[in-house]
Amino acid sequence: MSKEYIEVRGAEEHNLKDVDVRVPREEFTVVTGLSGSGKSSLAFETIYAEGQRRYIESLSAYARNFLGQMDKPQVENVEGLSPAISIDQKNAANNPRSTVGTVTELHDYLRLLYARVGTPHCPECGREVGEQSAQNMVSRVLDLPEGTRLKLAAPVVRDQKGAFEDLFDELVSDGYARVEVDGEPYDLTTERPELDENYNHTVDVVVDRVRATEEARSRITDSVETALEEADGALKVILPDPPEDIDLGTETRSTGDLAGETDDRLVVTFSEELACTHCGIDLPEIETRSFSFNSPHGACPECEGIGETKEVDEELVVTDPSKPIKDVFEPWSYGRSYYRTRLDSVAAHFGVSVETPFAELDADVQEAFLYGTDEEVVFERRTKNGTRRKEKRFEGVIPNLDRRYIETDSDSTRDHIEKYMATTTCPACEGTRLRPESRAVFVAGTAITEVNRMSIGDALAHFEGLEAALSERDRTIAEEIFKEIRARLGFMEEVGLEYLTLDREASTLSGGESQRIRLATQVGSGLVGVLYVLDEPSIGLHQRDNDKLLDTLEGLRDLGNTLLVVEHDEETMWRADNVIDMGPGPGKRGGEIVAQGDVEEIIATEASTTGDYLAGREAIPVPDERRDPDGYLTVRGARQHNLKDLDVPFPLGCFTAITGVSGSGKSTLLHEVLYKGLRKRMNDSDVYPGEHDDIEGIDEIETVRLIDQSPIGRTPRSNPATYTGVFDHIRELFAETKLAKQRGYEKGRFSFNVKGGRCEACGGQGTVKIDMNFLSDVYVPCEECDGARYNDETLQVEYKGATISDVLDMEVDEAYDFFESHSGLRRRLQLLKDVGLGYMRLGQPSTTLSGGEAQRVKLAEELGKKDSGDALYLLDEPTTGLHPADERKLIEVLQRLTDDGNTVAVVEHELDLVKNADHIIDLGPEGGEHGGELVAEGTPEQVAAVDASHTGRYLRDLLPAVDAEGPRSDSRRHRLKQSEGTEAPAADD
Repeated sequence: MSKEYIEVRGAEEHNLKDVDVRVPREEFTVVTGLSGSGKSSLAFETIYAEGQRRYIESLSAYARNFLGQMDKPQVENVEGLSPAISIDQKNAANNPRSTVGTVTELHDYLRLLYARVGTPHCPECGREVGEQSAQNMVSRVLDLPEGTRLKLAAPVVRDQKGAFEDLFDELVSDGYARVEVDGEPYDLTTERPELDENYNHTVDVVVDRVRATEEARSRITDSVETALEEADGALKVILPDPPEDIDLGTETRSTGDLAGETDDRLVVTFSEELACTHCGIDLPEIETRSFSFNSPHGACPECEGIGETKEVDEELVVTDPSKPIKDVFEPWSYGRSYYRTRLDSVAAHFGVSVETPFAELDADVQEAFLYGTDEEVVFERRTKNGTRRKEKRFEGVIPNLDRRYIETDSDSTRDHIEKYMATTTCPACEGTRLRPESRAVFVAGTAITEVNRMSIGDALAHFEGLEAALSERDRTIAEEIFKEIRARLGFMEEVGLEYLTLDREASTLSGGESQRIRLATQVGSGLVGVLYVLDEPSIGLHQRDNDKLLDTLEGLRDLGNTLLVVEHDEETMWRADNVIDMGPGPGKRGGEIVAQGDVEEIIATEASTTGDYLAGREAIPVPDERRDPDGYLTVRGARQHNLKDLDVPFPLGCFTAITGVSGSGKSTLLHEVLYKGLRKRMNDSDVYPGEHDDIEGIDEIETVRLIDQSPIGRTPRSNPATYTGVFDHIRELFAETKLAKQRGYEKGRFSFNVKGGRCEACGGQGTVKIDMNFLSDVYVPCEECDGARYNDETLQVEYKGATISDVLDMEVDEAYDFFESHSGLRRRLQLLKDVGLGYMRLGQPSTTLSGGEAQRVKLAEELGKKDSGDALYLLDEPTTGLHPADERKLIEVLQRLTDDGNTVAVVEHELDLVKNADHIIDLGPEGGEHGGELVAEGTPEQVAAVDASHTGRYLRDLLPAVDAEGPRSDSRRHRLKQSEGTEAPAADD
């Protein structure tokens, strides 16, 4: 009989203090607590890690050799574990070839659908493509110039793995001697190709080598029919020396990364199935790979399936048209004789001086300088032997850069030219990534590229009832495919992702969106008896979408799975079966279980800070008054992505929240338009802002600062102390000690990044990696320094009885008390405390920080700068990973920034922060194509009165001044607070 609980005994991972806990199986359990209290240490580093370790250890030693294994967590015992699946905040992929469609496997089903029931059309004339007979193929071959040499081959193996030894034996017994394997000719009577069976290969049987003449018609016909029979209706015509300007077919070998190295031959594939007799175009056989932009069979040959190309941008080449001709072209230095000769000669040709401002030239003359001349220009170059004259067309500045970028072997030249190139949508495929033949295949009149450009919500509507447009045969074939497509689209809609388009790059998704995509995939798998461990799935979700997410999680539980969710969201706790509250404080003061049970039990626990906020005994207050603006910074005509030509005023000297449902255009407005638009206008030419007309009021701000969730460092050597400058002050203090002065140590001696004071055995890292072959790598403390990072001589220097290593191990709160006599140092530590990072160790590697923690470290660093005000601070969801008690501290910091005369604009869903804003800009009304409009703006009270605003309706329950009920007014959480009236429920009541 299976256990009713997952029992954890003696957990001591990170800051956990010998924790014993029982997690009910087949229930929805939330792990919550203050930031840094040990939630992730319990859920991920202990329970999930042990489940993974046991699964991998059950495999053979050979299999484990190919798998990374998690280290054994510091726990005495875990019983009752199920197979564990982690759904965390990591981004789905950084590969530009990964899209929402590929990571959800929807694109695989679409490829299958179009390959099986798609109707091919001619990419040139749009006519439906019919079958092609052997006689048609012979006629096309005989249309070649008389005497053209060619090979007629049967493609018996097309990009398949294997060594094909039996096939070669069979071909020899059938009388075939010549084959081409991966484009290389072989004579099977004298040698056999030795192929690696782990790679894809192509095998073409050469049926005949012949010249295209009328006398050979009968021979060619026999050979064509033989090849079609051997290759199931396919034929390859190989022309070793193709005549110029022939049009035999569309599928020729092309150069590029996907095609590999090729020669000058022309290789054309004919199919008995597909050919346009009107245009004379032969099309390749339709397969699932024909619709894959990751395969040469489906990818656009121009952009190779990326959908974008790099081109020299005229605006980057000529940044200031008021400059004279000799100085206006940024990539061309007039000081170099090659460029000076060309500019002087072209200027003389048009009768202008190189001192003439470029803006004053006629449009056709400007065009000639940029893109070249049609007529010849006289170029004169003076040498020591006299003047040399040459007449030829002027290439043009931009074509010159394009040519050199392709032809050069110099990395420095290519890097130089790339500064003047912009990424643009591929003109050949218009960003669809697929080749013309694949884009011309239709199902019910719709191409696969049109489906890919739909949002998930629109695609779901498209596939509802699509069978009615298909024949009975096609309906039978597509029945199961439709079922899978609709199910996956439905699961994506359930987790609030209906606004995402299928062709959106996976690398542009937020951590929360990536997590919900994986969650939708798990819902679709229908697994039972699994332990799912999730990391704050509500991040980035509007309250309306959060309700959908919670319905999905409850559905997973009802299937018979166990859910363990690390979360701060109150609504999630109210709907959970069980809550584990970690604490009582962060860092070393945490690591214990303060309370466990349902929400009422958490509320009744006096020591639970979470219970105080759930019950209303503690709350983030609404400000008594809102600030009046000092003016406005106004974005005009914002049209990037789904923004619908918006004019948006941002009040200066105020705290503004940008809200709206997921996908409504918030981040596009803040980051792509406002931030990049301001950077561009502040002379940063490397930034490409989103489409908009203008930004007015820029003179009212001195600088713009984006504080996002990107890492503060990419190596473990970076940490909060080094990033904020605290460590510089600490090293100076140690260098001022008596012993350090006696030995001549300067502050560089106390850096673990340079030789001198650090331990050289571990390079100042404190740990050494031990390679365990097929077991997971083990990190052990360095034997030389015992994990202290420094050598013995450096560690002999102490300040108030603590070594430099001891200080790095201190938490911010502890260090604040330790350095009580140093006001400058304490001021910087106070800033880290103010943003809720008092629990963080000074030397904690930056690679272990969450996105929210990294953002708050940056915020503390910004607070430490001496500003005169008039700065614009832009933040994207700063409450990520914050408990309400820590969120309260963050709000105080943002209010302090605003009080200093700065302007703060925040993209946020967390209503406790939104209600503290002076001004709200609410976008919507929905996500994707149905968003991008300004639904409401004004104070929180004004927005709450707008019925069309989803944000406003949810705000109503949090604003006492608004006399209207919100969507959650009938929830268990709201009823409890209302029943208590103004008196909050007492603990242990």
